[in-house]
Amino acid sequence: MLVTPARWLGALIPSLSRPMQYELLPSTNATAGPSKIRAYSVRRTCHVIFVRRRLRTCLIVLSLLVGSAIAAFFYVLSIPLPPLYSRFHEAELKLPQHNTSLSSPEGKDGKYLWIANHASKCGWGNAMQELFLNAYLAYRTDRAFVFDNYTWSRGESDYSLYNLMPIPSRIPLTAFMRGPIVGGEFPSNDVAPRSVTPEYFYEVCPNRTIIGSYTVNDALVDPSAETLVQAWADKMAPHRCVEIEQSPPEIFDEHVFADAGRLLDVWPHFSQSPIVQNFSWSTLVELAFDNNREVFSPASPFDLPLSAAPLSDGLRRYTSIPGLLVLHIRRGDFKGHCYDVLANRSLGYTGFNSFPSLPDYWALPEDISEHDKRALYTRHCFPDIDMIVQRVEDVRASSAGQGLSHVYVMTNGSPSWVSKLKAALRAKHDWAHVASSRDLMLNPEQKYVSQAVDMLVAQRAQMFVGNGFSTLSGMVVMLRMANGASPDSTRHW
Repeated sequence: MLVTPARWLGALIPSLSRPMQYELLPSTNATAGPSKIRAYSVRRTCHVIFVRRRLRTCLIVLSLLVGSAIAAFFYVLSIPLPPLYSRFHEAELKLPQHNTSLSSPEGKDGKYLWIANHASKCGWGNAMQELFLNAYLAYRTDRAFVFDNYTWSRGESDYSLYNLMPIPSRIPLTAFMRGPIVGGEFPSNDVAPRSVTPEYFYEVCPNRTIIGSYTVNDALVDPSAETLVQAWADKMAPHRCVEIEQSPPEIFDEHVFADAGRLLDVWPHFSQSPIVQNFSWSTLVELAFDNNREVFSPASPFDLPLSAAPLSDGLRRYTSIPGLLVLHIRRGDFKGHCYDVLANRSLGYTGFNSFPSLPDYWALPEDISEHDKRALYTRHCFPDIDMIVQRVEDVRASSAGQGLSHVYVMTNGSPSWVSKLKAALRAKHDWAHVASSRDLMLNPEQKYVSQAVDMLVAQRAQMFVGNGFSTLSGMVVMLRMANGASPDSTRHW
């Protein structure tokens, strides 16, 4: 039997569409008839009111859901997509060393190292520390380093989502840096082959040797960085073109970088190698630095912009800025990292935050209570505003902290939290300037390399206070130490 929509609605809500279609059963008590009819009428009225209210509520909820979906759709459409840095990609592909006719140690007879399983979907500090060691391994083994993008996603899409916002899936390394790591020239007295892109590697190395990193790393027990360099040099020696299979573990994994005892045995040679000494930030990063100089530490009218310094000077270009104090303060998801990961595993400072000459070091008493342990990690990993202000006062009182007049806070903290911190710092001391990452004026391309801009400011500070558990702080510390900064000018929370 067919049911029309009208009959279906009538069947669904009979009390709203028509009178009752059935007869009342005869009563055995005739005198009770009128009262039963009245009772039925009350029930029927209540039922009608209830159904109408429920229907109205459903319509309101449905309208709100549809409206929210439409608003979300138009909001997503209004968000500008991030830049894809095509000009940097194109420049990388046109490097002069991409020429198979060049003589050895480059060209078709040169040796190459492509580490396809480099870190991805991680913060810039993690990616950068691995990048430096990978490039150093290629340098130590007389191979051209094959450099890739800073990679969040290896998928086909040019865009990824981070905190529900679009970000570039891949950013060319030349948007972050210059120097031998990304195809720049080595010093004139160094005959090392220049770095190349993966596209050229696959052209010049049609018959490459693919090696799984586990074949070397799994045979070693807690190897140091130097041990890994020697082991891989031996493994690659018979082969001209080596590609590391895109599967874990990384050659230099998180455990190496977390342990100063394993990481720093390469420091004497690594720190003086062209990989470090001839490193420079990109023109994009340095332009952001120069354009925002008045924000964090106004320069003398006679000072030349950083972009005017000779590129050949490498790290020496980044001289200290007198009076500048830089604080690295992690917020947001780092709270969970401090307590749920670091404290639960009783982990200490990262390797590059643990140079023996630094005045601040990590020490966790064996018999510490859980309450005291949490308090210790709070102070050193996720300090509150009062703790930050007190630490700044301690630093100002030190011999290396004399003359500090400007504060720059490199942070991912919310604007409201940063405003409270600024007010607290100003209330404690009459600073000439107090600024933060939130105050920088950046163009769209600079926005997605802003970590590098922060690092450059911190690298040049008279005094830097970093987070000992942060790889980003660790790379700032490494660059300062390699550039001859006094250990007393680098502190931790």
